[in-house]
Amino acid sequence: MNYIIFDLEWNQAADLKTKTENSLEFEIIEIGAVKLNEKRELIDKFHELIKPQVFHKMNQVTGELLHLELEQLGNCRTFVQVAADFIRWCGTERVFCTWGTMDLMELQKNMAYYHMAPLSEKTIRFYDIQKLFSIAFEDRKSRRTLEYAVDFLGIRKDVEFHRADADAYYTAKVLRYIKDGSVFDNYSFDTYTLPQTKAEEIKVYFDEYYKYISREFADKQEAMADADVASTACFLCGCKTRKKIPWFTNNSRNYYTIVNCAHHGPIKGKIRIRKSESGKIYVVKTMKRAAPDVVEDILNKKKQIRESRNRKRL
Repeated sequence: MNYIIFDLEWNQAADLKTKTENSLEFEIIEIGAVKLNEKRELIDKFHELIKPQVFHKMNQVTGELLHLELEQLGNCRTFVQVAADFIRWCGTERVFCTWGTMDLMELQKNMAYYHMAPLSEKTIRFYDIQKLFSIAFEDRKSRRTLEYAVDFLGIRKDVEFHRADADAYYTAKVLRYIKDGSVFDNYSFDTYTLPQTKAEEIKVYFDEYYKYISREFADKQEAMADADVASTACFLCGCKTRKKIPWFTNNSRNYYTIVNCAHHGPIKGKIRIRKSESGKIYVVKTMKRAAPDVVEDILNKKKQIRESRNRKRL
């Protein structure tokens, strides 16, 4: 199994009119990647600029960040040509690695825009090195910039940031600094392609929490009526729990609960309602043990909603 550490740079609409006329939000104009073997040794590199076909003006912020002009891309190959070569270069025995969660999603959106074959028929498991850096070296919650991580680890900065090949290079460097193998148990899921059936739904038990990713539902009412979505069983022992705070929402996108397990104490549940690529919705649910301050925070959220509703009735 090889690690494919890749980074993308993309352009976007330079004005509102162009943005509303195009279904593609980000057009990829550069792919940079590093391939490491199972020992995390460098075995190959990939880098290529891409000729724009959607946006024919460079967004000002993008141009300033990348120090690129569209004229420099005029003689490059198209996205379909470059992406096809990139996927072949990746090989089949691979695990994708990115800094953050956007690149893998945007790669698939660009591929779908040009009617290319999908990367996978199933939800892709990958490594978010930004998250792994936090788990390995900080508090598990912080999400730092790549340059911060490079400085934190004392990695020599011998190329400029904010180009696809450079950022892939530095991300690979950070990856190789993670020596604790257990950190790599904390993989992520890209939800561009969702579970198609109930049997395919993702239910994963990590050291500190449980994660569930559902199939698609027509709407949130259908989702919240599903037994697996609404379940508050203890993720550590499977026992039934007693609801201290039933599921509630403060914005119709996130739902919260606090339940109590007789063996493992208070547990916080969180449901995120997300829109799928097809316009339906799906659910990402997490369950984890709750310290007293977390319980208090959820109680305050519930109290604020109740007080807000009471004011509206006056």
